[in-house]
Amino acid sequence: MAAKTFVRVHSLKDFFSMVVAAVFVTVVAGCAGAGTKTGTFVDDAAITSKVKTAFATDKTVSAMKVSVDTNNGNVRLSGFVDSDVEKRRAEEVARSVAGVKSVTNAITVQSDSARRN
Repeated sequence: MAAKTFVRVHSLKDFFSMVVAAVFVTVVAGCAGAGTKTGTFVDDAAITSKVKTAFATDKTVSAMKVSVDTNNGNVRLSGFVDSDVEKRRAEEVARSVAGVKSVTNAITVQSDSARRN
């Protein structure tokens, strides 16, 4: 004959304690995955900030004209610059920042006529 295993609840207090413990375990398990997502978001925000700061200190790149978006360490540059040299330099600067895995350069070089308007 197989042994039967069960938990005997002696009081309402014991029952309440088991329910609280079960809820606690469920919440802790659920938060474990959320921490990774939150940590990734914080890392991405830090990378974006570092890239923008690097642009601000670089003499070639206009930090005000280039947008930076980071997702899982992958940086996407966009915006408008005045030359191919500035576009290439923005990519070089972004790649040099710690934590950057890849850079997609979607920056547009403005023509002379577009800058005058």
